[in-house]
Amino acid sequence: MARYKPIDTSPRFLAVDLQRQLLPGTFEHALNHLINFELDLSSFDARFKNDETGAAAYPPAMLLKVVLFAYSQGIVSSRGIERVCCDHVTFIALSGDTQPHFTTIAGFVSNLTDDIARLFTQILYLCDRQGLIGREMFAIDGVKLPGNASKQKSGTRADFEHQAAKLEAAARVMLERHREADQKPIEAELRQKEIQRITRLQTDAAQLRQWLAAHPEDRREKRRVCRPLINQSLGNQVSSIT
Repeated sequence: MARYKPIDTSPRFLAVDLQRQLLPGTFEHALNHLINFELDLSSFDARFKNDETGAAAYPPAMLLKVVLFAYSQGIVSSRGIERVCCDHVTFIALSGDTQPHFTTIAGFVSNLTDDIARLFTQILYLCDRQGLIGREMFAIDGVKLPGNASKQKSGTRADFEHQAAKLEAAARVMLERHREADQKPIEAELRQKEIQRITRLQTDAAQLRQWLAAHPEDRREKRRVCRPLINQSLGNQVSSIT
């Protein structure tokens, strides 16, 4: 019998370079760069009056990063964002391991909706033009991102305004879902969501195995013909796994 090296995924302490967790070419890397260097966040600074007295505040730039990245992963509650800022290395990298409390996140989203929606619209537009927004991202009820901006041919002002309006509408839906989630009882733990996802994957995988067992004649050169048959047999579930 074949022998393999054990893979241990149990908790451990590791020396981690947080900046290196944001890989170039990913949405989170672009998000981090745009907020740090390209976008105007002065409207947020004007709201703080603690330059001489009062406690230091969490940087709006950091909160914008973790909130929008959470939305991209389908997380739309302040408690959920607080948890992943403690447990998930990409969120830890974006937050600089600061671990904001859920009340801070909730207050930020509730009080600065218009400013946040404006910034999110710009980020979504720029990341979409770079092809960094996949169809599995922003799986939030009611959110419909428009077609890829990089595929717009004419590039007219009207096209830009139309695209921006759709993206802003999507951003506002995300923020509204977030505020609604914060008003509800504590959302399901991530472990419960993981179990639900795994159950779906197991069901889809079992159906795929059944189809392949029933069609042993399937070969590489027939892939283009068989793929639509697989999708039809599985009720299009294979193509919709997120």
